[in-house]
Amino acid sequence: MTSTSSTLLHTAESLRTRARAGRRAVVMTMGALHDGHASLIRAARGGVGPEGEVVVTVFVNPLQFGAGEDLDRYPRTLEADVKIAEQAGADVVFAPAVDEVYPGGEPQVRIGAGPMGTVLEGATRPGHFDGMLTVVAKLLHLTAPDVALFGQKDAQQLALIRRMVRDLNFPMEIVGVPTVREDDGLALSSRNRFLAPDERRTALALSQALFAGSDRHAAQEALRARAASAPASRARAVALSELGESRAAADAHAVAESAEPSATGGPAAVVAAARLVLDEAARLSPPLELDYVTLVDPADFTEVRPGHRGEAVLAVAARVGSTRLIDNIPLTFGASL
Repeated sequence: MTSTSSTLLHTAESLRTRARAGRRAVVMTMGALHDGHASLIRAARGGVGPEGEVVVTVFVNPLQFGAGEDLDRYPRTLEADVKIAEQAGADVVFAPAVDEVYPGGEPQVRIGAGPMGTVLEGATRPGHFDGMLTVVAKLLHLTAPDVALFGQKDAQQLALIRRMVRDLNFPMEIVGVPTVREDDGLALSSRNRFLAPDERRTALALSQALFAGSDRHAAQEALRARAASAPASRARAVALSELGESRAAADAHAVAESAEPSATGGPAAVVAAARLVLDEAARLSPPLELDYVTLVDPADFTEVRPGHRGEAVLAVAARVGSTRLIDNIPLTFGASL
């Protein structure tokens, strides 16, 4: 892709008075851009076309950092960020100062994340999602896009933004873009730069666990498809056994079992497959310190139940050394095959 020339703006007024044609897409970042951000910008460019406008925001939001978290440590690389945004197709980089976004200091009125904001990442980082939604709401007002794109890597964040836009009648579309991974499977993150080489090797367990869970899920879905396509039943298994076809009988019985919810199959088996990988990583040096691995409904981030049908997110969070990482993968249970 031929890069555009990005305009760097620092005030809402300069963005508001900028002539615009076509649809405007916004990609919100806290800077330290990498290939994952670039994929969002490219998706935005493709979505609005050559006549549209792509705005990339760069703002390290203090409301998203709790006590003892890495606000001061968070990298600020604006010059490099502008270059990456240009190469990916951005027209504007909007990098406001803190007092531009919060002119009266920390806001007294904020967006509350509700019940979904108290689980998983919300339980680990109290208040984080209130701060995230507050700044997203403000930046949506300041940039006035037709569409905003967010990475699926931050699945809970994406779910909450979609809920806020729906519940509060924001007049724009929210689009999720698939996670970008490095060649070894590690999900791209600005925090990866904090990993020492041996820590990075341990951190690979996050994506490996997700792939193990995905493989287990694929195997279950394949068996389910066989159950749907063949009239297998326990009665058929018994009849086959009486004919001496023990192997066919066992296969038919397994297919029949696969069609029924089980505490040892379905979602539980997917999580168990992922946890095995994470348990092994806990014995490495340095060890992986697991926060959670769970399978949730993307609509409200509650844990899915046995026999779940529909979309789900297999999510994991862990700490390696002083760096906390998250990752996830979308799955669909009971899809039409």
